[in-house]
Amino acid sequence: MRTDVQSFAVAHLRRRPAAREVGGFVVGFDPSTTSPYVNYATPFPGAEPTDRDVADLIAAFRERGLRPRLEFAPDAAPAVEPALRRAGFGTEAVHAYLVCTPATLAVPGPGPGSADPVEVEAPATQADYTAIDLALSEAFGGEWAPSPEGAARLRRTEEGGGAVRFVRAPGGGCAGGAICSAPAEGTAELAGVGTLPAYRGRGIAAAVTAALAGTMFARGARSVWLEYSGEGSRRVYERVGFRPGGTRLYVSLDA
Repeated sequence: MRTDVQSFAVAHLRRRPAAREVGGFVVGFDPSTTSPYVNYATPFPGAEPTDRDVADLIAAFRERGLRPRLEFAPDAAPAVEPALRRAGFGTEAVHAYLVCTPATLAVPGPGPGSADPVEVEAPATQADYTAIDLALSEAFGGEWAPSPEGAARLRRTEEGGGAVRFVRAPGGGCAGGAICSAPAEGTAELAGVGTLPAYRGRGIAAAVTAALAGTMFARGARSVWLEYSGEGSRRVYERVGFRPGGTRLYVSLDA
């Protein structure tokens, strides 16, 4: 089964509050944040943008005071990268992604040193969303600051057909968690898998990843995909049924 990650990316960005189409691209603007990881563009599969199209795309970002930035699967639109390079876009990263299907999903057993499975929960209160936002910010080294807006985005994900799952810390709050988008084009993106340093090595990442994938499959998704940041995380995801899928390119244009 083929997972159409690029068609998913288009559908996902169209959900943003101020999404717009520019040339062969869709831009997912969200006025609640200036984060480049939220406000970015992606091309339509097979897009063949002209230099004018790329200039219009850059202008759409500049109008909002944002850095022009894209995330996409280059093999789905081979003409896009050369057009962006001509305009001066540079590479931020190239990430491999993994795909899980109902046939490959493996539910993890008890965490290390425990006879009991790791208990995964869905957030039920505003305090839960706030704790998850705080924990994920810390887990990712403060790449973004925890905020009421961040907690609100988590709630919108859960209430909009996606899912947020976490493991509660022994003294309350969140030890680790992750989020998954609402399905589109038969697939869903799982992201933000993070565990606080004090709780790493206990099977939390595997547990929330498997729980989120299972939730999406129960809702009709044919696959779930995610990107990984290192060999350690890749091994965690492969243990719960994720398999190599392809690569995604991240590019941006400096001022």
